This record gives sequence, C-alpha cells and structure tokens, in this order.
Amino acid sequence: MPYSEEFGDFYYSRADGRAECRHVFLAGNGLPQRFAERPGFVIGELGFGTGLNFIETWSAFETAAPEGARLEFHSFELSALSRSDMARALSAWPDLAERTSRLTAAWPDAPAGDIRLEFQDAGRSVGLLIHAGPALERLQAARLDADAWFLDGFSPARNPDMWSQELMRLVAARTAPGCTFATYSAAGWVRRNLEAAGFAVEKRPGHAGKRAMSAGILAGAAVSPG
Repeated sequence: MPYSEEFGDFYYSRADGRAECRHVFLAGNGLPQRFAERPGFVIGELGFGTGLNFIETWSAFETAAPEGARLEFHSFELSALSRSDMARALSAWPDLAERTSRLTAAWPDAPAGDIRLEFQDAGRSVGLLIHAGPALERLQAARLDADAWFLDGFSPARNPDMWSQELMRLVAARTAPGCTFATYSAAGWVRRNLEAAGFAVEKRPGHAGKRAMSAGILAGAAVSPG
C-alpha cells in the first residue's frame, strides 16, 4: 500500500483502490458511457499518484469509445513516483499487467519535469500529459478544456492547498461547458469552494463504507480565478 511521508496519507483507499476509482471517478463522471458518445474526450486530474486512475480510465476508454476516438488525460502532480515504485504499487492487480507494463516501460526511471506519453490501441489513441510541479502554478499555465475532472489529491485535512478556492476556480476555468467532476471528499469547505467556482455539487454515497463523496457539473459560467 503506497503511502506519502510528505502528506501522511495513503495514495488510495486501503479497502480497494481500484474499486474506489471505478465508484468515485468513473461512475461519478458518467464514464465509460460518455466515451461512447463522442470522438474526443479530455480528462483533467489533480494528483496522478500511482497511475491507477489513468490505467482504469484507459481500459474503460478502449472498451467503450468508437474507433478513431482520442482521449487526452492531463494530470497535475507535485512529486511523480519513480518507475520502480509505480510498478510495485500497480503489481497488486495482476490483470492490469499489460497496461501497467506499457505505462511503466515508457515512464522515466526518475521523473523530472513534465511527462508526455502516447499510446495506440485498436484504432484509438490515448495521450497522457503529466504537468509536474505545484498544481496552482501549473494549472495557471495549462491549456485544456476538460470534459471531466478527477479531484484526487491527498486528504483535504493533510493537503489543503490542493482543495483551495483559488485552485477550484482554476479547475472551473479549464473546463468545457457541461463538464463534470468527482471526488472522494465530502468535506463541507471543499464543496463550498467548488460551488463558489461555479459547480453544482451533490453528495453521493461513498466507497467501501465511506458515508459520502461529491460529484457535480459546471452549472454556468466559471467564476474568474482573478
């Protein structure tokens, strides 16, 4: 179970990180159903971690998207894992071995700076861009219009900067009309920051006994980040 010494938190649910990804981030954003509806889809993510969310999303996209479709996956990560640490964390799921192997083979041994990777499968393409560094700084400079956001930073109590009102407003500013978001967090101040940024927010049942999570949609015009 990967653990961050810096933030004093685990990278994903100790109950089952893979099931958490499917419940929170995929189902919370109406995926993979939405992949089937368009030839291109853009996902933004706060916190790449072990890459589990990316691999699960990649798998769902390849299953549901039409031939010729493209997925662009933008993830904002302060401290990317080494290749060996990523491989060790993902080895918990042997049935993901093929995609894990492809990801880790292309991953830098000791990441430094942004990472751009491309994958092709059965007439579909997947682009992965890791924006390395502080999320606020990198999101200010980024150019994307996300169709869905995975808000997957460490616990708001342990890493509050990843959930600030300023950052949530930047998330909304890098969002396509009608974009959705999902997060495991149901903290009141996190929901209020999302609402202040222009998202309609609702509480939903959480994963593995967790009482609630949050999901929603960009309700109107995003509030300017200033």
